[in-house]
Amino acid sequence: MPVSLRDISLFVAVYEERSFTAAAARENATQSGVSQRIRVLEDHFGVKLFSRGGGTVVPTPAGDGYYARCVEVLRAHEDASRSERRDRTGLDGEIVVGLMPTMTRCALAPALSRFIDEHPNVAVRIVEAYSGVLTDQVRSGELSFAVVPAIAGAVGLRSRLFLRTPELLVSRRCSPLRHLAPVRIAELGALRLVVPGARNTRRRRIETYLASNGARIERLLELDAMFATLDFVASTDWVAILPGAMMVPDIERHQVTVNPIVEPPFATDLVLIEPLRRPMSAAAEAFLEILGAETARLNERWSAFVPPASCSRAAFEAPPA
Repeated sequence: MPVSLRDISLFVAVYEERSFTAAAARENATQSGVSQRIRVLEDHFGVKLFSRGGGTVVPTPAGDGYYARCVEVLRAHEDASRSERRDRTGLDGEIVVGLMPTMTRCALAPALSRFIDEHPNVAVRIVEAYSGVLTDQVRSGELSFAVVPAIAGAVGLRSRLFLRTPELLVSRRCSPLRHLAPVRIAELGALRLVVPGARNTRRRRIETYLASNGARIERLLELDAMFATLDFVASTDWVAILPGAMMVPDIERHQVTVNPIVEPPFATDLVLIEPLRRPMSAAAEAFLEILGAETARLNERWSAFVPPASCSRAAFEAPPA
């Protein structure tokens, strides 16, 4: 029995979702149909690709090896198909990009404006969400790519460093802290701190940094809404720790007080993630290049206030992980 591209796509979906039901939903198939095709593949190769039991689907070592080759086949097929279309029509089609509020506050508008001017035949759709949601949507293929805080070893994803941006302490305008002056967390008083939700990758990094560097916390408030966080901090005595890439307008506006965190410096790595099983389209690559250049340009503004290691404009050019 020859193995079809459809069989390979179904296998990859089961591998990445770890569920026949989720794979069926992703591939517009039935759960029983997906299960049957996987059994046919296993019979064809004479080896188990998944261990089943207790409601879980776990790849076997043979399944791991087959997955690595399957994604290469799917990427090669998609790349060849796109090359044929591109040769005939140039850049067109639709791209769907996932961005966090960190990226949408000030980098998105100029990047989007430039891209639309240069590529008027490409339809662009932007999805704003936090890292956990965007990661799931990239894995399922709903997004062309997304930019999220660094994540470790997510199945079905290809990633590379996009940008390193400093983390900043943000407080109300009449804060006792001097605007743009570096601060040491251990030297501040007890903080009433607004933090993102538990699913947000930055939450764990913030708590680890605070615990490791002598921070005193009076109270935590979980608020998983970036712009609401800014409004709340601007009008209360609560503070927040926010990425420098989104706070560039506040260098001059001073609607809130912004202080780089130093000794040790605190920075966040943002990574580009895309589905492992397919190559990025030429249109998505073109938008990514413009977005990366705009973000790096904005992020460079912090180089006058924070150590160089916390603010990298070259990170976007890092090789694939």
